[in-house]
Amino acid sequence: MTDVRQRPGAPGVSWNESSHDRTVVDASEITTLLGADSEDANGGAHDGHPRKDSWAGYADFEGVPWWNKPSVWWLLFPYALFTLALGGSMVPKLNLIIALICKRYFTDRSAADPAFAFQPVIPGGNNPQCTETPEVLRLVAAFTMVLNILIGILSSLSAPKLGALSDRYGRKHMMALCSAGGVVSEIITIAAATYPESIHYNWLIFGAFFDGLTGSFTAGTVLSHAYAADCTPPSKRSVAIGYLHSCLFTSLAFGPLLAGYFVEWTGSLLSIFYVTLGCHIFFIFVMLFVTPESLSRKRQLIAREKHATEQAALAPAPEWSPSGIPGGKYLGKVIHSVRTANPLAPLTILFPKGPGTKRLRRNLLVLALIDTAILGAGMSSGTVIILYTEKVFHWGNFESSRFLSLVSTVRVFVLMGIFPVINYIFRTRPAARRRRESGVALVEKNAGADDLDVWIMRTALMSDVVGMIGYIFVRTSPLFVLCAIIAAFGGLGSATIQASLSKHVPAEQVGQLLGAIGLLHSLARVVAPMLFNGLFALTVSTFPQAFFVLLASIFMVATLASFFVRPHVYMTEDEVPGSNADPDRGSNHARQSALEDDELVPS
Repeated sequence: MTDVRQRPGAPGVSWNESSHDRTVVDASEITTLLGADSEDANGGAHDGHPRKDSWAGYADFEGVPWWNKPSVWWLLFPYALFTLALGGSMVPKLNLIIALICKRYFTDRSAADPAFAFQPVIPGGNNPQCTETPEVLRLVAAFTMVLNILIGILSSLSAPKLGALSDRYGRKHMMALCSAGGVVSEIITIAAATYPESIHYNWLIFGAFFDGLTGSFTAGTVLSHAYAADCTPPSKRSVAIGYLHSCLFTSLAFGPLLAGYFVEWTGSLLSIFYVTLGCHIFFIFVMLFVTPESLSRKRQLIAREKHATEQAALAPAPEWSPSGIPGGKYLGKVIHSVRTANPLAPLTILFPKGPGTKRLRRNLLVLALIDTAILGAGMSSGTVIILYTEKVFHWGNFESSRFLSLVSTVRVFVLMGIFPVINYIFRTRPAARRRRESGVALVEKNAGADDLDVWIMRTALMSDVVGMIGYIFVRTSPLFVLCAIIAAFGGLGSATIQASLSKHVPAEQVGQLLGAIGLLHSLARVVAPMLFNGLFALTVSTFPQAFFVLLASIFMVATLASFFVRPHVYMTEDEVPGSNADPDRGSNHARQSALEDDELVPS
């Protein structure tokens, strides 16, 4: 169905960027809404009082039994286990790597020098001979950096591909594939830990290769957000994605704590990796056999048809085949694809072309960069903050764990307690009032971020700025915790931005767009730790607060950039690659684009 963004006075209910009317319908929808038989199509009643708003996504699964009807609630528990596998294994895997490298280092040194003696290295135990040896720590730092860079680079290549494939073949199979890489990685980890004399710890790189190749945690997250966007109307999408973020924060906060208790209870560090392996296998099983698919067959076929149209418009590959090689024709096509491949090609969806797309392009770019900055800071600052508190406030393991648990609890409370209330007061109740006054059920569509999305994003970023500035100046533990609580309200920002991005494009391109965001997330996971950890290492003895100055500067820039995001801007049908554009609308968009070029500061 094609949106209409008509000039004032044109037939139908129109949309424009300066209008306060957020309802987007076309002429056929108006006919249906006002027709005598509109009750079943729009959820209205014969007395003129509609029961609820309509949304195209509801029609895809109308009449389907509840166990085959997609919902974000199907995803919460398996996604919580998926994130728990990440949060619970972070610290044990680091300790295991230290033990494996330390044992191999001392063994090799003992073989070279028979007079050298060392204490036995116990995985999961207290091994001061490892942590006090600079050569071992240097090897651990280099090895973990290799693992992180490999996973980051491979997931930056695979996440966009999986996102685009999920638009055409469904979400849940691609999510299961993301966890399959984790299964291979955990099996290799268990084997290396069980037989350290036979299996070198370098085999963990092979596990990281499979984890990154299948998208890793990055692709699993963006595909989960795409699933939530598929089965949730735009007015409730931010809250649904907020539920997924609360699962992530809960797992990152309590995962290491639960893992520590479990290792202490079993007396074996290896036991936690069996649990992590079980989480991945359970997630795959639930995705394949329990969770309903969020994309209907119709939407998948539409996405495949558009993809085929785009591929047909590309220049054909040259007919070249190596002589004398079986299957040389196909080999030639593969070689041509590799030679012409552009790793950054998925980002082209952030740069829509054509008349009248300047504001859309600006919105997509600003939102994507802000979201990348938030993720990079969130994933990389935790370790440095703990190191800072241990240096300045002399915290130990107990105080640090309690601090992280408190901050994550506040984030979860904000996302699952406060966010739904805000959405109800400022979206649900006004929509119900408009239904009562007009007697017509409103039609929800992907019509860009609304005013509430924009202001929630700005408020969340401002809370991050206040918290980071407080980190710079406070010198007592209670005030530092208070600043952390204020910054925790910034958790609303990422969920709102992810939901807002999904509203900027048609439903059949949500996976492709979020896959491009996954590419940026993967690159941020590589670059941000080197930037933040490197700065803290350089300034820890002179000005340890320099790290917070950098964080505050990043969030201040992000806050200023958020004021360039315009509400109610979205990609229309004629701006989708492969669709037929209306020449009259193109000329109108050209005139609009000329006005946009003269606009320096958004209102």
